Amino acid sequence: MSPKLNANKFRKPPLGGSPPHYKLAVVYGENNQFSVTSLQVIIFSSAMASVVLLAITSFLMLLLQAASSHDYGVALTKSLLYFEAQRSGRLPSNQRVDWRGNSALTDGKEAGVDLVGGYYDAGDNIKFGFPMAFTVTMLAWSVVEFDKQLQAKNELSNSLEAIKWGTDYFLKAHPEPHVLYGQVGTGASDHECWERPEDMTTPRNVYRIDDDHPGSDLAGETAAAFASASIAFGKSNPEYSKKLIEHANKLFEFAEHSHDQYQNSIPDAGGFYPSSGFEDELVWAAAWIHKATNDKFYLDYIIRSNPGGARGSFSWDDKHVGTQVLIAKELLEGKFSEHKELDQYKNFAEQFICNCIGKGENNWKRTKGGLLWYDAFNNLQYATSSSFIVATYAKSLSITKKTLECPHGMVEHKELVTFVRSQVDYMLGSNPRKMSYMVGFGPKFPQRVHHRGASIVSIKKNATQGTCKGGFEDWGNRDAPNPNVIHGAIVGGPDLDDQFSDDRMNYKQNEAATANTAPLVGVLASLSS
Repeated sequence: MSPKLNANKFRKPPLGGSPPHYKLAVVYGENNQFSVTSLQVIIFSSAMASVVLLAITSFLMLLLQAASSHDYGVALTKSLLYFEAQRSGRLPSNQRVDWRGNSALTDGKEAGVDLVGGYYDAGDNIKFGFPMAFTVTMLAWSVVEFDKQLQAKNELSNSLEAIKWGTDYFLKAHPEPHVLYGQVGTGASDHECWERPEDMTTPRNVYRIDDDHPGSDLAGETAAAFASASIAFGKSNPEYSKKLIEHANKLFEFAEHSHDQYQNSIPDAGGFYPSSGFEDELVWAAAWIHKATNDKFYLDYIIRSNPGGARGSFSWDDKHVGTQVLIAKELLEGKFSEHKELDQYKNFAEQFICNCIGKGENNWKRTKGGLLWYDAFNNLQYATSSSFIVATYAKSLSITKKTLECPHGMVEHKELVTFVRSQVDYMLGSNPRKMSYMVGFGPKFPQRVHHRGASIVSIKKNATQGTCKGGFEDWGNRDAPNPNVIHGAIVGGPDLDDQFSDDRMNYKQNEAATANTAPLVGVLASLSS
């Protein structure tokens, strides 16, 4: 419930009467519970009036802001729980999402390799390496940027566990320098069935890239995941960190060895996560490896690479903005001053941020309720990633005490934080529908998320195995809410008119994905502090 402010100035009384005074009432509420606070101020002079009213206004603005904010710490905890719900493989003893069970324990067996583990990408039971690697990179970036905030909320260890669940899988998937397994499961057969992962019957085909079947984008993004994770584990697990950066270097060399888009080698992935090119993943990987190692080879690679120009989004497919911001942040901190050719990275990064906050030359669309709008299909994946970009840049501006010069005004870090808060608040329920698009958060959230595991009764409650097609009739197409709440999942979200249909088969709006929630971890950590 948004707060409301009522202020009434009583007319000046006749000569000899009481001095003029103001009476203000603040009405605020959460979960439809209201409180009323009244304040009366006696004004003895015009000078005092201006001072007192300024103080009152400042107090009320803080009160209104506090009343309209959501509990970002709770949302942060739920966002990390979501990754436990997406786990594939043998679950650990400290698994908190108890409706999930072990699954896909023979993945890779047909190819003679152990591919047990990793994450299911969304509401199905496939492991797509390309978006999984982006997910891990964004989780790692969240730790790199906001480790102190995560620690303050007792979520740093859970964040590292979420990263390690992904990197442990990638270590298995990279058994040789020029071999990387990029997918387990087949899209068509998986989507023909509605089965929970614990007893699914669909084929678990494995797909890989190698010298004869290259995939520079897949290898590059996985190298970025390894490198960013190596930084995240640098203090807590230096031996593991060293192992990760070794794999990052080998994968980068593999990505550079034979240039091609990975879907040409793994066609099935192209129907779900097609890459628009591999140049962005290569320079993205180089930026992360340089950040982890300070190896001049990678800095030289960045300098001679295409900075990407002005971009329209930051996502699992297009990483240019991520690289631009990584370089821009280091330039803000006084690094690379002798390399003026890197200034273009900063210029493009700031163009993107200015367009996000509405002070650029080509500002992004917003819904009537204020949410950034990029696409009708899973729009929130772009809103969460853009929010992360703005949040991490706000941190750098704050540390360096610098401002951002946009075409339509100078911007301080506080304005960027306000923008980020507005986007997150919308996602958590401050929107025209009063709907939280984070599952399990707030009094109103999607009940019929497009998710096989969440929509079918837990195997721990009913071990009776369903059938491939029968699952649609028994669970997929029914109107009842999901029996399992997949806490922390960020669904696709509303349309341009802020409308949303909580229909299980409405996968454009009502399917969650790991790439949606991963950027939000760092954003929520920054706001919760």
